[in-house]
Amino acid sequence: MKNKMGMKKEIMKSKVISAIDDNKNLIFDIGRKIYKNPELGYKEFETTKIVKEFFKNELKLNVIDNIAYTGCRAQINHDKSGPKVAVLGELDGIVCNEHPDALDSGVSHACGHNFQIAGMMAVAIGLIKSGVYRELDGKIDFIATPAEEFIELDYRNKLKEEGAIQYFGGKQELIRNGSFDDVDIAVMFHVLDIGDKKVLVGPVSNGFIGEDIRFIGREAHAGNAPYKGVNAVNAALLAINNINAQRETFRECDRVRVHPIITKGGDIVNVVPADVRIESYTRARTIEAMLDANEKVNRSLIAGAMAVGANVEIKQLPGYLPILRHEQMEDILFENLLSLGITEEDIIQGGDFTGSFDLGDVSHIMPTLHPMFGGIRGELHSKEYRIINEEYLYLEPAKALALTIIDLLFDNAKEAKRILEDFAPAMTKEEYLKFMESNNKIIKKEFLDK
Repeated sequence: MKNKMGMKKEIMKSKVISAIDDNKNLIFDIGRKIYKNPELGYKEFETTKIVKEFFKNELKLNVIDNIAYTGCRAQINHDKSGPKVAVLGELDGIVCNEHPDALDSGVSHACGHNFQIAGMMAVAIGLIKSGVYRELDGKIDFIATPAEEFIELDYRNKLKEEGAIQYFGGKQELIRNGSFDDVDIAVMFHVLDIGDKKVLVGPVSNGFIGEDIRFIGREAHAGNAPYKGVNAVNAALLAINNINAQRETFRECDRVRVHPIITKGGDIVNVVPADVRIESYTRARTIEAMLDANEKVNRSLIAGAMAVGANVEIKQLPGYLPILRHEQMEDILFENLLSLGITEEDIIQGGDFTGSFDLGDVSHIMPTLHPMFGGIRGELHSKEYRIINEEYLYLEPAKALALTIIDLLFDNAKEAKRILEDFAPAMTKEEYLKFMESNNKIIKKEFLDK
């Protein structure tokens, strides 16, 4: 079939694959450069610059930067009237002090986000350098998104207080500030150790609510007069034990995970600790289960403070929503994976993840695609994370996404329009923001004697 009087779709796909292969060294160089220079969320200034300069200098695109404090965006076919597909890539790294490639600060790309950014650029290379984008009946954006890893809560809280951001997750912030208002469909990929398989299509995940917690006690000399103090560490430990006592109340089908860490345990050893900090997530498979489990966590925190007569301040933070599957999108991707020579035996259909992705938020508002590609070994975010098939990860995900975009926007964007006609969002943007604000609050309970 030809696109109106233009190119056959099979020829378009062949040209895009060739353009990606012909520029593979350029793609490798960018991906490796990003891997060697990881930055944490809302600090991706150099990575944003790398992406921006690549789009401007190599592909001659106009770029909008600082789209959510950091991050940037380039557009093609902006003058066309069809649906808009956004290709997303995540800029940030993770802290993993023991990873062999971590910087002295502990920051690394043991998350695989360098492959996402290089893959996003490779999709752009394939569509632009082949000239195929001109034959498509829709718009395409390339969005380098910040802050997927929900970490460094104190730093992000300072940015919030300064008015630089409202939400701690990058895609949350992009939804809020209108960056997705003109996007109809969003696609991206992740990396994962899936053994001897090559791709996992159709993952589902947990969402979560984040919490930044402070227990406030009273200082006293720990050796001479501990009875004059109120020990905030004891309040925190009781709270954690209270949370542990709740675990048998969580239903297996809700896939609840609660994992607090103490980030500050006091000041000096001979003073009763009066300022203790905890960060925690409450994860679950559905929004309802998230809210239910988090209410139990909050009761547990308050009870720990009450038991020793301390105060507690809980900053409840809207985390990510569970990722939703969009099977029509997955079906198109699946056929393109087969066309690239990946067999059905190499593809896992469906996956259950109790971690969280901020694409989950986007998936409640529009059709999304989020396959997981093999080519690594070891758990993400761990010292065991290793790249074992670099060429596959830099090229094949990009080819699969580019071919899927061709299918979506070919022949008057017939497939994209069909998907959008059948799609009913789980939330409108307005409903989403209302939900986010309902979880964006501070809970204070005071039990400390004046």
